[in-house]
Amino acid sequence: MNISRSIHLVLALASAALAGTMPGIAGAETIRIAIGTQDTTINCATGGLLIRELRLLDKYLPRTGKYKDITYDVQWKNFTSGPPLTNEMVADKLDIGAMADFPGSLNAAAFQKAGKKSVFIAPLSGNAIGTGNGIVVPADSPIQSLAELKGKTISVPFGSTAHGMLLRAIKRQGWDPDKDVTLVSQSPEVGGSALQAHKVDGHANFVPFPELFTFRGFARKIYDGSQAEAPTFHGALVNAAYAQKYPEIVVAYLRAAIEADRLMAAEPEKYSELIAKVTGIDAEVDYLFHGPLGLQNRDYTWKPEYRQALQTSIETLKLLKRTDADLNADSVIDDRYIREAFRLEGLDYDARLKSYDKQPLTAKDAAAGKRIGEPKLAAQLWLQGEPKVRAYAAPEAAFVALRQAGKDGKKARVLYVHDRNTGLKLLADKVWYVQDGKGRVSAFLLKDSADSWAKSHGGNVRDFAAVTGSGAVAVASH
Repeated sequence: MNISRSIHLVLALASAALAGTMPGIAGAETIRIAIGTQDTTINCATGGLLIRELRLLDKYLPRTGKYKDITYDVQWKNFTSGPPLTNEMVADKLDIGAMADFPGSLNAAAFQKAGKKSVFIAPLSGNAIGTGNGIVVPADSPIQSLAELKGKTISVPFGSTAHGMLLRAIKRQGWDPDKDVTLVSQSPEVGGSALQAHKVDGHANFVPFPELFTFRGFARKIYDGSQAEAPTFHGALVNAAYAQKYPEIVVAYLRAAIEADRLMAAEPEKYSELIAKVTGIDAEVDYLFHGPLGLQNRDYTWKPEYRQALQTSIETLKLLKRTDADLNADSVIDDRYIREAFRLEGLDYDARLKSYDKQPLTAKDAAAGKRIGEPKLAAQLWLQGEPKVRAYAAPEAAFVALRQAGKDGKKARVLYVHDRNTGLKLLADKVWYVQDGKGRVSAFLLKDSADSWAKSHGGNVRDFAAVTGSGAVAVASH
């Protein structure tokens, strides 16, 4: 039986079962749809904030057949992390929730302990190599790498996906997490304050806080989650009993998420500004994730790496003795609903499953007017007063435009470049460069990477002020 027929059978059986146990459901007054979001975890935006703010769910909720005379009670509740959201899901106060792989594992374990079941129905955004989580240090810290944090104090929100990343990173260093570092639990807000007050030596966190703290000028990123080679994602979970009872509603929610993705892809500046308005997370940081070649992919298909991320999270929980639940990734993931949502939207799920492409940078070079060919050499400049981000084929061209903007009395909101090795999108004024004898530059997140490139390819390692020409050239202060 093919996938399409299979999901139709599931929906039909669920409808028949519901009709048999609740005669006259069409006359029932209300069905609750209670959704828990994490607005400030901005890579969840297309599965929460945008659906809510643009009232997209209303467009897809079923209103025929057994739902003909239904009134929907759509409830939204925002959380800053996954664990409290899980508490309310287990208590039947929420039906759907968005969270990352690590807290999602805790969610599944908590449901099982309560004699219930939750399932991940779709990823929302993630990265197959782990970008999204990161470690930062105070901006004026001399520390340039994770290795230099041995014997130091690192804070992280315990139970978060960043916590899982940090533990894996520590393991890769060969350290004992109980002896070689001091780990303390701090929320993003507390961690940010602790960095500014130099009360911690480093802070690990999830989207968007490593980049947000760096953008705001009081922190510097020294470790990207991709260095731990640990895939990560945020996704949507649902109470399995609710999904079985109302499969059409779950599919409607996912169709709304797909539309939110389409809107974001078409106008990333506009919707980055909306996210900023709702969350207080700067639009420049929102665009860093959601714009072309962003740090994470909005990807609703269950790639093997996401399944592995969930499995690794479950195993990490068991290693930490946080759970003894009998779980595995395949028992927690149910892809039938997202496959049906894709079918109804005329999309090819299996083709997207095979694709790892980021949202492309389709703009032409703002100076030369030519197509931008190599993403790792591209740059993007967002000037104050301009609604659209300018694209350039190389950082040097963006630097020229930045200098000209300064002469014209304009300031830059943000300038993005890409790591020459990894392709990671970077905040240009917070990273390292190698400049060759012809003035061409390559950008790098880490100083060690810049040093290695200069050694093997030639050139001089420089900071942003040096490669842009003078101290008068700067990105607007934050």
